[in-house]
Amino acid sequence: MRADITNSSRKPTEWGFPMYRVAEGVRSTHGQDGAIVLDIRQGQMFNLNLVGSKILELLETGATQLAIVDEISQKFEVSRNIAESDVQEFIESLKKHRLLEPSGSNGRQ
Repeated sequence: MRADITNSSRKPTEWGFPMYRVAEGVRSTHGQDGAIVLDIRQGQMFNLNLVGSKILELLETGATQLAIVDEISQKFEVSRNIAESDVQEFIESLKKHRLLEPSGSNGRQ
């Protein structure tokens, strides 16, 4: 079930404020098999599998990590523990590739 990434405005939700936002200059297109992500600033392209694509879509809408874990657990029919681990690992990978950044705190970015 693992989310996979390979190299090739802050708003409240029902779960609170998002901790991360997709970085400026990152563009994505989502399809039935996953997503293609382009980082215009770094000139890099990434392929995401279906799970990674769903996580990124949810991040793009401002979903919190908790809401993302719930959605992934339900949609892909995996335990909450597995979803939590996979979402955290994928978010760390997005941050490592500078595709994701902190949202800021107290309403500031």
